[in-house]
Amino acid sequence: MPPSTLFRQFVLKVHSRCDLACDHCYVYEHADQSWRGRTARMTAGTMERTARRIADHAREHGLAEVCLVLHGGEPLLAGPDHLGTLLAALREPLRGVCDTDLRIHTNGVLLDRRFCDLFREHGVKVGISLDGDRTANDRHRRYRDGRSSYDKVVRAIDLLRTGYPDLYSGLLCTIDIANDPIAVYEALVAHEPPAIDFLWPHHTWDRPPSRPSPTAYADWLRTIADRWLDGGRPVPVRMFDSILSTSRGGPSFTESLGLEASDLLVVETDGEYEQADSLKTAFDGAPETGLDVFRHSIDEVARHAGIGARQGGLAALCDTCRECPVVATCGGGLFAHRYRGDGSGFANPSAYCDDLFALIDHVQRRIARSPQHLPPAVVRSAATGHGDRAAIARLGTAQAIG
Repeated sequence: MPPSTLFRQFVLKVHSRCDLACDHCYVYEHADQSWRGRTARMTAGTMERTARRIADHAREHGLAEVCLVLHGGEPLLAGPDHLGTLLAALREPLRGVCDTDLRIHTNGVLLDRRFCDLFREHGVKVGISLDGDRTANDRHRRYRDGRSSYDKVVRAIDLLRTGYPDLYSGLLCTIDIANDPIAVYEALVAHEPPAIDFLWPHHTWDRPPSRPSPTAYADWLRTIADRWLDGGRPVPVRMFDSILSTSRGGPSFTESLGLEASDLLVVETDGEYEQADSLKTAFDGAPETGLDVFRHSIDEVARHAGIGARQGGLAALCDTCRECPVVATCGGGLFAHRYRGDGSGFANPSAYCDDLFALIDHVQRRIARSPQHLPPAVVRSAATGHGDRAAIARLGTAQAIG
């Protein structure tokens, strides 16, 4: 029986510990605590076996490219020497099989020229977490003893921006509605990122987000969306771009929006296959598959019931979502955020349902009466040959709707 899913994105956990103690982290601060029993760092043997499984999957199904993201914990804790060994073990089995889009996501505090030289050698793009200005970032992203991480993160961003612009892929910002939205947005834009990704804090119906009003998160994001649109969309913002694209029948650029089937698979430090990390917020063991790279092929993982549950598109959503006028864009929101422990499981709207509707409706109304412009950051990335698939999709969308 052929697999129900073809995986094109692989999150590879090269280290399971972290040097920060962010209180909103889905790995350490939510229901699933499996990190406590994980091997601290991935071995070269585990990485080589993982790469061979990915190569087999790509070869069998004719995949032209796979996206490989080194992740954690904090992946830089593995050190440059070990990361170099892991990258060599990862790349060799895939050579000649398919193209590879190599990326790493880091908190940035350890990033230096030695790491950057290694990433340039292997063609690894670097994304960094930053929650805005100093006040916003220090609200959550601190060391365990309470020290700020802000100065070290900004130094890392400056290193990428000025010395290694070909590696700089963007900034990820977790939303906190206690922060000033414009101050957060302007602080991020000031770092000249190729892209910005706003992330919903992870919550479920059992642990809903605290908000002063039913659409507090939408109100916060609408303020930024208006500034972004009024400013001519100066930088790609994945959430807003996904709303624009899906509203016109195009693809989403994030798993938290749209009806596309998920094509992401996680490999833990010990070689275990897992579903998306965001599921760690639902219940202990939620991402587990019981399968690993040593005994099971990726096609076997694709047939796992948990994976299949995320592939049904519109038909897999609850009645409330299927009847919603913005479902083609919302897609029910992030799968993990639908969880309710009353027996209904994930057959619910998102815990952010009201916010999603209000935000999508607002952006769609704005775009209906606004001319379209191609952001300068997209033009720069395409002109210099560094544009990724999202940038090319942005170019196509702008040409179609401009």
